[in-house]
Amino acid sequence: MIIVIGLLLVSLSLPVSAQTAKAPDADALRAGRGYISTPAFTDAADKAVLALFKGLRVADVVDGMDAVGLVDTGTMDQEIHALWRDTATFGHRFAGIAVTARYVPTQRPTAGVLATEAYDAWAGDWYDKLSPESFAPLIRPGTALVIDDAPRTDVGSIGSYNILEWRSLGCVGVVTDGTSRDTDEIITQKVPLYLRRIGRGIRPGRNELESVNRPIVCGGVLVIPGDVIVADGDGVVVVPRAKAEAVAKYARKIMDGDKEGRRELYKKVGLKPDPSVKK
Repeated sequence: MIIVIGLLLVSLSLPVSAQTAKAPDADALRAGRGYISTPAFTDAADKAVLALFKGLRVADVVDGMDAVGLVDTGTMDQEIHALWRDTATFGHRFAGIAVTARYVPTQRPTAGVLATEAYDAWAGDWYDKLSPESFAPLIRPGTALVIDDAPRTDVGSIGSYNILEWRSLGCVGVVTDGTSRDTDEIITQKVPLYLRRIGRGIRPGRNELESVNRPIVCGGVLVIPGDVIVADGDGVVVVPRAKAEAVAKYARKIMDGDKEGRRELYKKVGLKPDPSVKK
């Protein structure tokens, strides 16, 4: 009796909305449902946030994440690394606003052995309908393209042509937890790319596009479109948009202090100033 009365009191204490809320419709759920929304930000809002991160290093930003209580929250796996590094001008570094894409391993059969024209038609149809780059219209100046790709598939979803095309649209850097091909050319083109390993195959017969600009996992961390992505030789860190200003403010303090201290050390040891210590 005491237990029944207790449960009744708990029920009566709940808000009316909680008491009357219906369980999700099973048929609707069976069709699929996303539970994390994709926020939308204006170009002006993105530019204002990116201005706060100009010149900040991954290490500074990680310190900023610690300072706002996000310890080890946004740091990607150390396996996600820069394809190339420029220690003279730091051209491999970038800070950008996340646009996301998710590719998954296919369950469909390969083309088999076809005549050249038939094979080309099959591959073209796969690119157009199953594994397109539907995220391209979302790229604008300051975009960081983050791709969750088929993790164990030897597929080069990123190559020298499309990464340069994305760059022409305003993409400042690309991050993938999968692979890329044409890496010699990408290094020559100097488009910032952070990846897990080298790939060689093409997308047809290997992967399909599952979603565009939805929350994904890349390098072991959550990436929500609109988050700030910072990448350099130390790796990649994802800053939740809601905490971006506070993280950047603290990171700036750390970086300014580091530069000031190292400028004095440069004088002591006789090093000429370089971009890493300039204000």
